[in-house]
Amino acid sequence: MKTLLLTGFEPFLQFKKNPTMEIIKELDGQTINGWKIAGRTLKVDFNQSGDQVIHFYEEVKPDAVISLGLAGGRTHITPERIAINCNDGEQDNSGYVPSGEKIIADGQDGMFSTLPISNMVAHLNEKGFPASISNSAGTYLCNHVMYRMLNHIQNEGREIPSGFIHIPASHDIAIESRRLPSWSQNDLTAGIRLCIEQL
Repeated sequence: MKTLLLTGFEPFLQFKKNPTMEIIKELDGQTINGWKIAGRTLKVDFNQSGDQVIHFYEEVKPDAVISLGLAGGRTHITPERIAINCNDGEQDNSGYVPSGEKIIADGQDGMFSTLPISNMVAHLNEKGFPASISNSAGTYLCNHVMYRMLNHIQNEGREIPSGFIHIPASHDIAIESRRLPSWSQNDLTAGIRLCIEQL
């Protein structure tokens, strides 16, 4: 049986909860369409998260990697097309504020997802879940983790599916941040199940 490393993040910035953590907890150990799920949670820390995802990759030895992140304000589930070699944005949970530095000094400017993102979006839409491809993973931890993982796999000479999927806020978050669009936690988890089915 093939193994999928599925990662999420701890709460960050103004968000007291992170729905990706709930998805990881629910799907960890389950089998979806022949994929055994190994769920892991990453720290929101520029100096740790990239090393963490590679550590989990070495520990699990997966046949595919999907990392999940919260994009408060988005209305769709959005698989990311590309990660760029740049750290920037607001402070992380350790208080560090990146200032546009490269993730890897001699790394490529950008690295494309190797997930079947078009198939994922089509499958989600067919099942009634709003989804679209995103052309910017930003420059925060989500982009950082996506870039580090793709770079590591490429350096190993492997060709396995790997990439990042952003999800909208859950209702719990929207109750506190009233201007945010939101989905139920059940629908968010169901949406990621549908994405995994397309691996």
